[in-house]
Amino acid sequence: MSSHHVVRDTQEPALIIANGAACSNELLNQLLEWNPIVMVLDGALDRVLELGIKIDIVLGDFDRSFNPEEKVSHQQPIEIIHTPDQNKTDLEKGIELLASRGHSAINIIWATGLRSDHTINNITNLVRYIGKVNLVMYDDYSKIYALPKTYEKWFVAGTIISLIPIGEVKGVITSGLKYNLNNEHLQIGFRSGSSNEALEDGMVKISYQEGFLLMMECQD
Repeated sequence: MSSHHVVRDTQEPALIIANGAACSNELLNQLLEWNPIVMVLDGALDRVLELGIKIDIVLGDFDRSFNPEEKVSHQQPIEIIHTPDQNKTDLEKGIELLASRGHSAINIIWATGLRSDHTINNITNLVRYIGKVNLVMYDDYSKIYALPKTYEKWFVAGTIISLIPIGEVKGVITSGLKYNLNNEHLQIGFRSGSSNEALEDGMVKISYQEGFLLMMECQD
């Protein structure tokens, strides 16, 4: 596994590797190439080291009875950050640390799969940071991010698009989708905008009035 490039620029996305299911080497290498800062959450440290990835930051509560300094001694310089606060997840703490250091965009991998409670929390917590930092969560089948109140993007025809409400979302209007919404109300557990698709090559526009809405660009 090749190491990431050495540019240090907070204007480029940082990468957080969480402790869920691993992604493909292809996706991992793409993100390593374009994310100059790599943070690993402590639960994934052994798996990441086995892949030979150069790490910049290890963060966590280190409650698994291991010595992180010993594990990463061959990778110096490296920053080890102990965050024992149990009121936040390690992923939340990692996001907030990078944002506090001026990173305006953060990509996240290995945050889905395995334990369902972790997957649900990791995905739904994306909305917490709307307007503070741009977060994108990747796995081999999805690209997930929180939408601002108005959004537009060019898509290839047939791209699977799911609009997932967090709680209640009111006044959803879309254009460019196979099944457009016209001032619709979505509510988690009752009605979502799952498994829609871009109607043709071109712009898809989405707006909503109240609530929090996730975009999932999916592939089978």
